[in-house]
Amino acid sequence: MTPTPFGPAYTLQTARTLLRCWSPADAARALRAIDASLDHLRPWLDWARHYPISVEQQAAVLRRFRGTFDLGQDFTYAVFDRGGTEVLGGCGLHPRGVGEGGREIGYWISAQHTGQGLATEVAAALVRVAFELDGLRRVEIHCDPLNVPSVAVARKLGFTHEGTLRQRLLAADGSWRDVMIWTLLAEDYRASPAAASDLEAFDVLGQKLL
Repeated sequence: MTPTPFGPAYTLQTARTLLRCWSPADAARALRAIDASLDHLRPWLDWARHYPISVEQQAAVLRRFRGTFDLGQDFTYAVFDRGGTEVLGGCGLHPRGVGEGGREIGYWISAQHTGQGLATEVAAALVRVAFELDGLRRVEIHCDPLNVPSVAVARKLGFTHEGTLRQRLLAADGSWRDVMIWTLLAEDYRASPAAASDLEAFDVLGQKLL
């Protein structure tokens, strides 16, 4: 009997990237991408303040990512080149208190691969997963107003700027930053550029979901 495909999507293929659930074995490759991008990441991502760390510590981080993924609690993906050899960044669909039926999209791209539209491509893939596979009602992107590339991703994908929360994010330099809230609702999804994005999705058994 042929198994029936089931979620969540463990592997995603876009036009230029391969997204998959992190494995502890990815620790060294992940560290190379992160360590080479710290100046690029630290102004915007709180977790980057805790780097550099050892390969063993990074493996522990990835074990937690894998554990919450397998339990269906949080979905953090590695972003590789299409061949699956080089780490280009990371992304995820996170509950993070956005309410029932919603998730927040997070993403980062290594410094040497920015400016190529990869963040938009990756975020579009997660939008499709959120609405077409997970049946969510809303997807959000939260970003610092000063993070111009991240703001551009939300705009390109048709998200609506719902508001800006003042002094909500503690930056690496100890200052408090504003946070913009961008939202895409299920009823607006089909008109979003994300709906037409190039994507194949596969479950944990490698069976095609999209």
